[in-house]
Amino acid sequence: MRLRIGAAMAGMAGCAVACALLWPHARDAGAILAAQDDPTALSELLTNSALRNSPDIVAQNVEAALAADDADLANSFVELAAAKNIPLPEDLSRRVTEAVAEENSAPHFARRFATGLVTGTADDVASLSGTVAGDLFVFGDIRDVVREGKHLAMGEDTDHLILGLATAGLAVTAATYVSLGGAVPVRAGLTLVKDARKVGRLGEGLTRWAGRSAREMVDAPLLQNAVATGSVMRPGETISAIKAAFRAEKAGGLVRLAKDVGRVSEKAGTKGALDTLRIAEGPKDVARAARLAEAKGGQTRAILKLLGRGALLLAAGAFDLTLWVFWALLALFGFVSSIKATTERLTMSYLQRKKARRLRHQLALGSQPALAVAAAHG
Repeated sequence: MRLRIGAAMAGMAGCAVACALLWPHARDAGAILAAQDDPTALSELLTNSALRNSPDIVAQNVEAALAADDADLANSFVELAAAKNIPLPEDLSRRVTEAVAEENSAPHFARRFATGLVTGTADDVASLSGTVAGDLFVFGDIRDVVREGKHLAMGEDTDHLILGLATAGLAVTAATYVSLGGAVPVRAGLTLVKDARKVGRLGEGLTRWAGRSAREMVDAPLLQNAVATGSVMRPGETISAIKAAFRAEKAGGLVRLAKDVGRVSEKAGTKGALDTLRIAEGPKDVARAARLAEAKGGQTRAILKLLGRGALLLAAGAFDLTLWVFWALLALFGFVSSIKATTERLTMSYLQRKKARRLRHQLALGSQPALAVAAAHG
C-alpha cells in the first residue's frame, strides 16, 4: 500500500510540474486560437510575443527602413514603439522625423504627384494623388483599356486584370462624379490594385482571384469593337463604347475589394495598402487588413512587416498551438487523477489501519475471560 501511495504522489508531483511548464505556452496558444477570426486581437497577441522574444526588433527595423529610404515604414515602427512603450534612441527618432518631413515637403510631393499623373504608377500619397487624378479625368483608364484592348483584338498577350480594373474604373469614376466624391475611396482602391499589378506587387492568390473576376466583367467581342473604333482623343465616344462591354452585375466582388483597399489606404497610407496587396491571397485577406488598419492606423505597416500574412489570419501553426493546449489539458487531467488516486489510497490505508486496531482490540477483549477462567482453575 505504501508503494501504491508513493506512486500516486509521485504522479501528482510530476503532473503538477508539467502543468506549470506547459501553462504559459497553453495560455498563449489558447488566446491565439480564440483570436484567429479577429485580425486586431490576433496581431496584438503575435506582436507582443515578437517584441518579448526580440526587444531590439523595432529599432533594427527603423534603421533598415531609413536605409531603404522608406520614411513611412520607419515612422510606422516609431508609432508602434510609442504604443508599446518601447524607448527608442533620441537620435533615431530625430532622423525619422527629418525623413518624414523631407518626404512630405512640397517639392517632393509635387514631383511624385506629376510622376503618378503621367506614368499611372503610385507608391506613396503624392503619386497616388496624381494617379487618381488621372483616372478621375478618365485619361488613365482609357489609356489602359485601349492598350490592353488592342492586345486582345490582335491576339497578343493581354493583361485581363488591368483591362477589367480599368473598365470597372470608368464606371466607378462616373459614380464618383454623380455622388460628388462619395465613391473616391473605391476609385482610389481600384487605382491601387491596378498599380500594384503593374509593378508586380500583387500577391499570386489575389492576382488569380482578381483575374477571374475581371474576365467575367468584360464582353471581349464588344470591347474589341470599342477599341477598334475608339481613341484617347475622343473620350466621350470611347467611354460609351467601352461601358457597353462592361458587365456591371459581375463587378461586385472587385468593387468590394477596391473598397477595402481604399479603407486600408485611408488609415495606413498608400504603402500600407500596397503591402497588403502584396501579402494577400484573396479578398478576405484584404477585408481583414481593412479591419486591422481601422484599429491600428499608422502602426499597420510595422505590424505587417513583423508578422506578414500572419497578422491577418492564423495561416500556419494551428496544429502546434492545439497540441500545446492538448498536452496542458492532459497534464491537468493527470494531476487531478493523481490527486484522486492519492486520496483513495490514503483513505484505504487509514481504513485498513482502523480495522486492524479494532480487530486487535476485539482480540484483546476476547482473551480476558479466557485468562480469568484459567486463573480460577489454577
